[in-house]
Amino acid sequence: MTAEDERRHAPAGAYREVKDSRGRVYRIGETDREILGHSRKLMVYLPWLAMMSISVFEYAYGSAEDTLSSAHGWTQSDTFWILSVWVFFQAGIATPAGWLRERGRLPARRAMFIGSGLALVGFLAISHLHNVAAAILGFGVFGGIGAGLVYATCINMVGKWFPERRGGKTGFVNGGFAYGSVPFIFIFNYLFDTGNYQSWLDAIGCYVLVVVAVCAWFFKDPPKNWWPAHVDPLRGDGRTKNATSLSKNPPAVRQFTPKEAFKSGMLPLMWLLVVMTAGVSIFGISFQVPYAKEVGFGPLVAASSMGVMSVINGIGRGAVGWLSDRWGRKTTLVFVITVLGLAQFGVLWAGTARNEVLFLVFAFISGFGGGAFYPLFAALTPDYFGENYNATNYGIAYSGKLVSGLFGGGLGSMAISAWGYHGAYLLAGGISLVAAAMTLLLRQPGRRRIRDIQPNPQPISREAV
Repeated sequence: MTAEDERRHAPAGAYREVKDSRGRVYRIGETDREILGHSRKLMVYLPWLAMMSISVFEYAYGSAEDTLSSAHGWTQSDTFWILSVWVFFQAGIATPAGWLRERGRLPARRAMFIGSGLALVGFLAISHLHNVAAAILGFGVFGGIGAGLVYATCINMVGKWFPERRGGKTGFVNGGFAYGSVPFIFIFNYLFDTGNYQSWLDAIGCYVLVVVAVCAWFFKDPPKNWWPAHVDPLRGDGRTKNATSLSKNPPAVRQFTPKEAFKSGMLPLMWLLVVMTAGVSIFGISFQVPYAKEVGFGPLVAASSMGVMSVINGIGRGAVGWLSDRWGRKTTLVFVITVLGLAQFGVLWAGTARNEVLFLVFAFISGFGGGAFYPLFAALTPDYFGENYNATNYGIAYSGKLVSGLFGGGLGSMAISAWGYHGAYLLAGGISLVAAAMTLLLRQPGRRRIRDIQPNPQPISREAV
């Protein structure tokens, strides 16, 4: 009897463990409905909604900076450093939160509840606190930790429930973190002023609290090593979309601990690539609207350029996730980072030429490249190192963003002061192209040849108790 036949005839509530020739174990037999009580698709839509709600922190903040500066008496440097500290803690919390999750000390639901409360604190801080240091503590530290807990939990949740097609699903969820901010970008550009800013910020904080908390109520992780009952973990299930994805993105050869992943050399390389690419992305998010205003474009073009960037940033995340299931994660990543670099030169060229149409076109392209690499790293990490330690492994890779937040926001402001927008955009584009070249060095630990990806599985039976 084949492994597929065994799965079909297994009683409800039972599972079997299939071990491949390399020793990796896959837990099969249990359906998503047996574990959750409903389809695992809910573990895509709920994380997506939560990610949309917290997107206002990063992607709409640049549109609120002028009003915040006027209301509180802050300088441009003050507002940029508030965002930079937020980025630092939003990315930095991923590793310790992942470590706690994998040891059962911070369940997904609890992490989301804590994140929702801290997110509210962040918006109340920039709404009511005039002191820059207090705003940095409230929005940058507490708000950053809250958003980071939600972000990391949502990304890991969808990756665990869709191990056979994580690229497209992760990209879809990650996309919400960008285009969810679009309504707020226009609110901050057209309705937000020094007379009503507190009411808007308080209302937005409550909105984030409610959406995240409601989504959190239904969060639940699958068992370790879980694999969909209808999908052979190495050969797919006969459906083209699964077979192609597993062929282009074979499962990790085993479950790597963070120490083992680091020693492979691939996790440090991923971290460095995140530092470089996220820095360029954050630079674009922080300075595209100010640059548009600097060259004389009106508020509609400035707001529209950021709105276009956010929409395409989000849609691009879903699109490249789907594409990576067909092209392969590494190939798609090289393409995306190259596009990000070239887009920086395009934005500069359009601004220098005072061409509003070209500016919006390159804002479109920059938005695509500036977000699309995030779900690729999120999917690439468990592809290389397995799912069991992914919360920590991905947390380490994603923590590169905490460094990039410093030079993408705060140090980006210093670069503009020293060299102007022209020099800063040239530097950003160059950094991205170097990162694209370095991406070619990525390889899956323990696997050298594509033809090695389908060894015959050796089933080992175990019935659930």
